[in-house]
Amino acid sequence: MRDNEMLEKEEIFSKVLRAGRRTYFFDVRSTKADDYYVTITESKKFTEEDGSFHFKKHKIYLYKEDFTAFKEILNEMTDYVLDQKGEEVISERHQKDFKKELTGASSFTNVEFDDF
Repeated sequence: MRDNEMLEKEEIFSKVLRAGRRTYFFDVRSTKADDYYVTITESKKFTEEDGSFHFKKHKIYLYKEDFTAFKEILNEMTDYVLDQKGEEVISERHQKDFKKELTGASSFTNVEFDDF
């Protein structure tokens, strides 16, 4: 079997979730025995000082025999976080507060290199 045919057989169903610098790929794939499993891939973009970038990827393989327990624990964990901290992303709130501080009472002096 050619590589392209193998890839086509393996990738059954996919969804993508873009979330800022992160992208999550959810894929249903096929085993050699023609059974299905799920992969969840997190891809995170990192930008270098020179403007170039690279991606770091982490992948989870989830097999059918683990689906029920995985879903139960994932639901329990996400419910716990939302119950304890709500849906607001705390880091975003702190960024807004920090921006308010910068534009509020504080002021910056524009300094040119020639001033030194």
